[in-house]
Amino acid sequence: MKNSESIKEFKKLNSSQINEKIDQLRKDLFDLRFKQATRQLNETHQFKIIKKQVAQLLTISKSQSTSQKTAD
Repeated sequence: MKNSESIKEFKKLNSSQINEKIDQLRKDLFDLRFKQATRQLNETHQFKIIKKQVAQLLTISKSQSTSQKTAD
């Protein structure tokens, strides 16, 4: 994933930035699905990349929320 963000860059984000990034990636997935349905999508590998990024962000978000709960 040279052209996409790495986990290290995702870990630097705070929770609100992570949520914004997740929302943006989900919108991108929607757009990709729409393009695929209308036969306009040439880069089908983008599905895998975006899904992986969403999963990484959700994992980081979950770990941050559990660490905050244990700190309280």
